Amino acid sequence: MGEEQLSPEFNKCLRKGKIRPFSKEKNLFSKELKIAGEDLENAKDSYKSKKFKWATIQAYFCMFHAARALIYFQGYRERSHYCLIVALRTLFVSKRLLDYRLVEILLQGKRLRENADYYDEWSQESANQMIKSAQDFIKRAKKILK
Repeated sequence: MGEEQLSPEFNKCLRKGKIRPFSKEKNLFSKELKIAGEDLENAKDSYKSKKFKWATIQAYFCMFHAARALIYFQGYRERSHYCLIVALRTLFVSKRLLDYRLVEILLQGKRLRENADYYDEWSQESANQMIKSAQDFIKRAKKILK
């Protein structure tokens, strides 16, 4: 990242190996965006089939893969969902390329996904909101990566 100032959290993720420098590879971030789009379509299909738990999980992974594409684009790779969020704040929010609200949505999505996946706690309303959030997130990621 050159001379740019990195946040203490980002540096901690680097030291722990949870964020690593990674050579930019257009095919990889394009592949992540493709996966994100597939996850979004799967979430919509699950929602239509009243599989709200899976819709929640799939919508989160749509955002996760879109976020991953963004940090790949910046020359980093994550080894932690938390450090992925830290990387977005450092590499995109601080430069006003990504609205802080979208990172907060990803963080909320992480919690909803964990609740659905680990504790069998989910709702139709949260699944619907996750899908809407995932649509916003992937749309912004695509705009940044053009």
